[in-house]
Amino acid sequence: MPRPTVHLYTVCWDEADMLGFFFRHYDPWVDRYVVYDDGSTDGSLDILRAHPKVELRSFTRTDPESFVASHSAMQNEVWKESRGQADWVIITAIDEHLWVPGIPMRSYLAAQQQSGVTFIPAFGFDMIAAEMPNDEGRLIDRINRGQPSALFSKLSIFNPDALNETNFGMGRHYARPAGRLTLPARDELVLWHYKRLGFDRTATREQVQGARLGSKDVSNRWGHQYFWSPEEFREEWNKFDQAAVNLDRENPGSARPADEDLWWSSYSTDIRAKPLWQRILRKLRRVLVPG
Repeated sequence: MPRPTVHLYTVCWDEADMLGFFFRHYDPWVDRYVVYDDGSTDGSLDILRAHPKVELRSFTRTDPESFVASHSAMQNEVWKESRGQADWVIITAIDEHLWVPGIPMRSYLAAQQQSGVTFIPAFGFDMIAAEMPNDEGRLIDRINRGQPSALFSKLSIFNPDALNETNFGMGRHYARPAGRLTLPARDELVLWHYKRLGFDRTATREQVQGARLGSKDVSNRWGHQYFWSPEEFREEWNKFDQAAVNLDRENPGSARPADEDLWWSSYSTDIRAKPLWQRILRKLRRVLVPG
C-alpha cells in the first residue's frame, strides 16, 4: 500500500511546553509542517526553527479587529497550496491530537485513500489534567480523562485535491466542505483536545489570550471564556472536572458525542465509502445501463 504524503497547517502562540508532545505525536506520519507564529516569546520559535520538517511563517491578522476571523480565513485557504503535492492535509491546533485506536495513522490514511475517502471528521473529546505533565512521551498515552465534545468534533483531515472549499465556521467547530465528498465507511478518527492541562497554567494562558483578542472578537463574544473572573474560571473548571471520565483508550469512540450533535450527520449516507465489490458493481452498472 503506497505511503501517503501528509502536510499539516497550524498556528502557534507561546506553545513551548506543548511542542514536544505535538511533534512526538505527529512526526511519525506528517511529512511537512507549515506553522504560522502569532508573536511567540516563550522559546517556541527556537523549537520550531530547529525542527527539520517545519516551514515557519508569520500569522497575519487579515481582519485587524479579529483574531478569530483572521484565523478562520487562514484555515479556509492555506491548505490549497498542498494540491498536487499531498495526499492528505491536516488543519489543527497544537493542542489537538488526532489518532485512531490500534492503527498507525500512516496505515489508516493509506487504507482510507485506497477506499476513495476524501474527508475524515473526528469525534472530539475535551481533556483535562490537574497538572501539566513533564515533557515526555505522548499525551494520548498519559492523559485520558475528559468528556465527549461536539464542539471539538472537527474536520481536520482531508484530501486537498478532492475538496474545493472547507467552509470552516469560526473556531473550526463545524465545516461545510464542497467538492468530491466521500466519508469513511465508519467513524474511527478521534480528536483529544488538550487545552486544560494544569489549572494555574490554563487560567493564566486564557487571561493573556483574552487580552490579545480584537474588538470584533469581544463584541461577538468569540472567546468569551477568556474573560471569566478567577472565581468563574474555578467554578467552570470544577464543574468540568466532576463530569469528566477516564476514557477507554482502546475504544474512546464508545463515549462519542450524540449523532444529532455532529455537523456531518446531515450528510447523506450515500457519500460513505463502500466496499470494493460494491464500487466495482456500481461502475459496471454505469457502463451497462447508460443514463
